[in-house]
Amino acid sequence: MFEKLVVVTRKTRLAELIQRFNTNAQARFYLDRNGGNFGDYEAEDSAYRKALDRLMSQVHLGLKVQVMDRALLGSFIFSAQDVVVALGQDGLVANTAKYALGQPLLGINPDPARYDGALLPFTVDAAGPALQRLLAGKARVRQVTLAQAVLQDGQRLLAFNDLFVGAQTHVSARYQISLDGRAETQSSSGIIVSTGSGATGWMSSVFNMAASLAALGGQQPVAVPTLGPTDRALFFVVREPFKSRITGVTLTAGVLREGQSLKVTSAMPQGGVIFSDGMEADHVAFTSGAVASLGVAPEQARLVVA
Repeated sequence: MFEKLVVVTRKTRLAELIQRFNTNAQARFYLDRNGGNFGDYEAEDSAYRKALDRLMSQVHLGLKVQVMDRALLGSFIFSAQDVVVALGQDGLVANTAKYALGQPLLGINPDPARYDGALLPFTVDAAGPALQRLLAGKARVRQVTLAQAVLQDGQRLLAFNDLFVGAQTHVSARYQISLDGRAETQSSSGIIVSTGSGATGWMSSVFNMAASLAALGGQQPVAVPTLGPTDRALFFVVREPFKSRITGVTLTAGVLREGQSLKVTSAMPQGGVIFSDGMEADHVAFTSGAVASLGVAPEQARLVVA
């Protein structure tokens, strides 16, 4: 059934510094000069390298093995015969899941003392047995809901945690938003659309802010509906909507059920973007006249959980 194991890795902070400054010594000098803790960078890097070595010693189970850095995910084509392992933090699992659609994905925690790992149910030493259970058809796999943004020109962006629609800089985003026959011109800091997986991340900070503002006014915080990773629905929230003679604030939060579409039409001559899961560098342009439909994606990620 499966022919190849794809191991997705990430550069450590130390590796990224060395890539920037060419040598370990220059990276150390830069951090020391700026008051950084170079020892912590070295410890993280060492733990990750050891974890990768231990992982590779367990994955020779009759499959071809390919190791790939996460920077190549956007250009890599996964096949129906691939099993995928992500060795890193939760963000690596989230970004890998968007590209490995339909393929089972195991999240491996390289350093449990450093990372909580909500999406990393397996330690390195548990990776081999987990893979064996998967190959034997005995693993438990969770189907996780994804969000999507579809533009009128056919471009599409998937999100494991959340989508952001807004301006690249801290200027106000201008657009028209519509849902179920309601429409409104808005000026805001952008729109967040979150899956159940992402509701404990960026979206939770919005809920926390709303609760604090309610408490400041002597009110009880509004009960927020909960979404689980497998629920076929999304949250959306407009950040800091501004009310004026021409911009409204009535269509600023809600739940998008499967089949519903939040439509956003850009009124930003330049600098408008849509990106997913915090990866702003991988944005799609969203400038004047562009129309995006935001909703539940038909595909689901498949995470191995036991």
